[in-house]
Amino acid sequence: MKKNFCFIPIFVLAGIFSCNDTSDPIEEPIQTGDPVETLPPNTSYKPAFEGQTRIGSVKTQTQLKIEVIASNIGRPWAIVNMPNGNLLVTEKSGYMQIFSETGTFLSKVDGFPVVDDGGQGGMLDVALDPAFESNRMLYWSFSEPYGNGNLTSVAKGRLSADEQSIEGSTVIYRAEPSYNGSLHYGSRLAFDDTGNLYVSTGERSDLATRPQAQQLDAALGKIIRITTNGQPVASNPFISEANANPEIYSYGHRNPQGLAFHPVTKQLWEAEFGAKGGDEINFIEAGKNYGWPVITYGLEYSGEEIGEGITQKEGMEQPVYYWDPSVSPSGIDFYTGTAIPEWQHNLFLGALSGQHIIRLVIENNRVKGEERLLADKNERFRDVLGQHPNQSLYAVTDSGKIYRISKN
Repeated sequence: MKKNFCFIPIFVLAGIFSCNDTSDPIEEPIQTGDPVETLPPNTSYKPAFEGQTRIGSVKTQTQLKIEVIASNIGRPWAIVNMPNGNLLVTEKSGYMQIFSETGTFLSKVDGFPVVDDGGQGGMLDVALDPAFESNRMLYWSFSEPYGNGNLTSVAKGRLSADEQSIEGSTVIYRAEPSYNGSLHYGSRLAFDDTGNLYVSTGERSDLATRPQAQQLDAALGKIIRITTNGQPVASNPFISEANANPEIYSYGHRNPQGLAFHPVTKQLWEAEFGAKGGDEINFIEAGKNYGWPVITYGLEYSGEEIGEGITQKEGMEQPVYYWDPSVSPSGIDFYTGTAIPEWQHNLFLGALSGQHIIRLVIENNRVKGEERLLADKNERFRDVLGQHPNQSLYAVTDSGKIYRISKN
């Protein structure tokens, strides 16, 4: 940081020892209450540092207006906003729908490749090309029937002028190997400021595939970075390593269903499911190993330890934050508006088994406060949208609703 130097004459009063640098405002400490989690943890594991789990609670002071603006919309998985403010929502069966920002249904978008929508699969995430207003290109992830099973794939195509079909659909990336299963596709998408696409992939859950999260010759349990044509980015960390997939950006992930770039720092943040406990928030750096299944703060669903039952190992990254018991974090997004001032640049997560929306206050890559929103709605929140131009926060639920949260 550039410093301001003050030159003080030698005849100044002896009581003055320094001059004030007013270039950086003094931040008020965050006032927190008791942690929002009151249930006992599944494990006796200790966090690696203070504030890694069960941080103190915060509470939104702005009066909120909470609306269900659409219902019975099927099985939504992702929600993004279009340049005109309309909402584009994926449906697991294999299509998308467009709604106005107030929830009016506008059109159904068809013409996509066949999806395998069994279990956790189907039409999953969607991202607009950074130049969407001129090229109308969409990118989406889906579970594709392939080989002897299925896999996480990414395709692109042009949204038609009438917004009812996709044109020129092309698969640009497949997270091989395929596997005959129905779980842990991961499958979030995020563009960086240079136009490269990040893709999260799951390790497909089963003991047979789980170790591949640590293997650089497999695309399971990874964050992938590709161009809009599906090619590895030239600066990817393993592009010159023999027998490594050149698309890999980071590895050691379980089932990452949340990806979002911080609006100020441009750092990539990720949320992934643990097993029985051990849900994680990470900030993602090139070439780093995030530990699964070698280290974890969770247990097998049977209650047995996972692997050696360790939470730390040299060369493996610690989560910024974790939950035990699980909340099942899915889609994530940062709030960029000013209408609800205490929310600005906070990270929001949809919680499935937790049945609420999580608000995390983050400073200097550490979680400083946590809040649970809409916990009285008994909904599995699948995805959240925090960067809409009207400054509302949107969410979609497994029950087929679109929620809109705004300043009252």
